[in-house]
Parts: sequence; C-alpha cells; structure tokens
Amino acid sequence: MDNQLMPREQLGICAEGNLHSIYLMLNAKEGAEPALKASLATVAQHLFESSDTHSDCAFNGFVAIGANYWDSLYPLARPAQLAPFPAMSATHIEAPAVEYDLFVHLRCDRYDVLHQIANECCQMLDGLVDISDEERGFRYQDSRDLTGFVDGTENPKGQHRQQVALVGAADSEFKGGSYIHVQKYAHMLPKWQRLAIKKQEDIIGRTKQDNIEYASADKPLTSHIKRVNLKDADGNSLEILRQSMPYGSMTNQGLMFISVCCNPSHFELMLRSMIHGDGHGHHDHLLHFTRAVTGSAFFAPSLDFMLRDLD
Repeated sequence: MDNQLMPREQLGICAEGNLHSIYLMLNAKEGAEPALKASLATVAQHLFESSDTHSDCAFNGFVAIGANYWDSLYPLARPAQLAPFPAMSATHIEAPAVEYDLFVHLRCDRYDVLHQIANECCQMLDGLVDISDEERGFRYQDSRDLTGFVDGTENPKGQHRQQVALVGAADSEFKGGSYIHVQKYAHMLPKWQRLAIKKQEDIIGRTKQDNIEYASADKPLTSHIKRVNLKDADGNSLEILRQSMPYGSMTNQGLMFISVCCNPSHFELMLRSMIHGDGHGHHDHLLHFTRAVTGSAFFAPSLDFMLRDLD
C-alpha cells in the first residue's frame, strides 16, 4: 500500500499498557527552532526503531508538540483542530492550563531500558530544550489507579484503538497523528481512604474489587463514569484512548492522565462534564478527592510528517 496514503504513526500512541513510564515536559530554548526541528525528527525515528530493538520488553514512545508552540516549529501547516488546553473552573474545582512546548512520552516493561532511552533522547536534544517537568509512572497492581479502582476499563480494543486515536483523511496532511491532552492529578489519598468502600464505589460507579460497572439506573449522576461516558445526539459514544498511569512518591502521588484522540472535542466535552456537570449541579465527585495541577494540549504528528522536508 502506498506509504503516502498510510503515514506511519508514532507507535506509542496506540500501544498497549506497560509496567513503567517516563514523562518529559520540555520547553525550547530561545532560537532553537532550526536545529530543534531536525533533532525532534531524530528522536521520533529513534523511538520508532527502539520499539523493534526492544520489542522483548514492549518499549514504545512518542513525541508531541505543544499547541502554543506548534507554529514556531511548523509555521507552514497546522492541525485543523489544534487549540490550547481548555482550562475550566467551578466552585472549589479547577482544571488549570499549564502549557509546555514539547512532550516526550516513553513506556517500557524494563525500567533500565526505559531510563537508557530517556537519556538518549535528552542527549539528542541537549542545548535545545530545558526539562520543565519529569514524572515516572508505574503499573499499580492489575492496572489500577492509586484509588484502588481499575483504570481504563472503557478503552477501545484492538484495531478500534487506531480509529479512536488517529486523525483520518479529513485532515489529510496530519493523517496518522493524534491530539494529546495531559493532566497531572494529585490524589488526596488520606481523605479518600477514610471513605467507606461503598461510598468510594458510588463515586466511581463501579465495584472496587471485581470492577463491575453499576447498572445505568443505579449510577449516581455525580459518579465519575456517569460524567465521562458521553454520547452524541445520535447515541454514538464519544470515545478517547486513555494512556494514563499512576506516578509519584510518598509525598506527591496521583495519576498522569493522558488522552489521545483523533479530535480534541471528545476530551473537552468530558472535562466540561466533570467540572460543570449536567447543568443541574451534578459534577464529578471524584474531583473532591483529586486535584488537577497541570493541563497541557499537544499534537503528536505521524513519523512521516516529522521526517519530511529535512535537509
């Protein structure tokens, strides 16, 4: 099949889950763009090749460019729906915007290989960027959040992951790319653990031990699942692919929430439903026990887009 019609996606976008992750939020040094564009393409190619070299430990990764920085790096073409992070706030609840120029997302089932490749990426970008934030994630038990509930149960499966996550022919120049939204959530675990298990389950909308979703009629309107499982006017699910993982230490821990999608509107509608609810005061009560401390919007173009037009 003609590769021009099927650009190569960055393999970390739709990858299955891993044991470990590294998240690098980078800001470009002033005047770095001419060299940075080529170096980023080198990093993306390295990640693509490393997925094969280290297939035994399921390494994968991707590079994404911030919504506010995109035009500095690629002034001649812009993804049709790329926009800054949709910051929102309501009484005692906030989803702030903290934008970065670049996001490097790395995952692997071997921590040493993950650390090695992260070092190699940073060396390729040395002198061009500053590391503004770094977090290391990990699989917790059987893919649970630190709240104790299974995370990502609603994720699309198989080839449907690509359909949900990757831009299609409607924006042909950016086919194979993905809109990325990242929020670092800091959990209030002592407050959460003081709740009775049934109260926790009502807040999530699932049972804790067996991960059984409540019947629709039994889900509180303030439950997390009720607020994020949305449908359009025709009854179609507004899906995203979640690539989230727990992160942190004993003093600062929570969830790195990562949404990858073929459009940014699904994430924005979910966030609005969580923060502002249904217009009748039914917002997501999980937000009483976790706090978003960042919110960033990126676009991860196809590997072929990043490699084109390089000298």
